Amino acid sequence: MSIQKAKNRKMLISLATFVVAMVGVAYASVPLYKLFCQVTGFGGTTQVAEKAPGAVDGRMITVRFNADVNLGLPWKFRPEQTEIRVPVGEETLIAYEAENFAKRRTTGTAIFNVTPPKAGIYFSKIACFCFDEQSLAAGEKVSMPVSFFVDPAILEDRNTRDVTTITLSYTFFPSMSEESPEPEDEKSEKTTSSLDAGEKPVKTGG
Repeated sequence: MSIQKAKNRKMLISLATFVVAMVGVAYASVPLYKLFCQVTGFGGTTQVAEKAPGAVDGRMITVRFNADVNLGLPWKFRPEQTEIRVPVGEETLIAYEAENFAKRRTTGTAIFNVTPPKAGIYFSKIACFCFDEQSLAAGEKVSMPVSFFVDPAILEDRNTRDVTTITLSYTFFPSMSEESPEPEDEKSEKTTSSLDAGEKPVKTGG
């Protein structure tokens, strides 16, 4: 083998390795990004709390709700309310609605954040569907509740005193642990096609 051919082969192997690595990074990026944001508060990531402190001096903040779904997940996903006014410090319960329009069970995981990003550290969730993977049967529609409060400390921070509106956003992605079995109708079509092609079914026992 010539030196030039050896170099070309080495380059092809390197390129193939790079492509495989990039595919792995793409699949891992969702949970890794989610973990990074939850630990650092980057990008308006919200906080987690056990209970709300209670309303403070009648101060109110407008909270808007947004929903998106990655193209790889066959779901419809929307907030049941698009906007509400909430007392600062008081626990509030809202819900999103999700529907699986695939012909099989599918599982998704949600990434979340708030805008403006500087308000993320003061937006605390007590309970949320985003804490766990969500699995829906074929055609299933469910309500997904979120319990949260806006930390009164937002009023004391000079960087957030001007915040009057917070937008809570969720994006659902296919879960890495999801299995994608063939729909029953596709299996039937393949079986029929095999028989039509002259293949005989195998008889067992009896």
